[in-house]
Amino acid sequence: MSSEPIVIDTRRLNCPLPVIRSRRAAKSLPAGAQILVECTDPLAKIDIPHFATADGHRLVSSGENGNVLWFLIELGGGNASG
Repeated sequence: MSSEPIVIDTRRLNCPLPVIRSRRAAKSLPAGAQILVECTDPLAKIDIPHFATADGHRLVSSGENGNVLWFLIELGGGNASG
């Protein structure tokens, strides 16, 4: 498996689309894979960590680069909201 995370670009999309797109990507990848979600919606600070926890994933790190929020998520084995 590649050590590079899959980038999920949800910039310029508002709630709930960043979570929907992240969840869709997560379902197509194996446990242990990483996704890097990029967002500009300020609500993503709440929504993306909640999505990660609720779906059994691990938020590895997060931060901001200008007006872009980013979240590095390691995918777990269980998708609670299948």
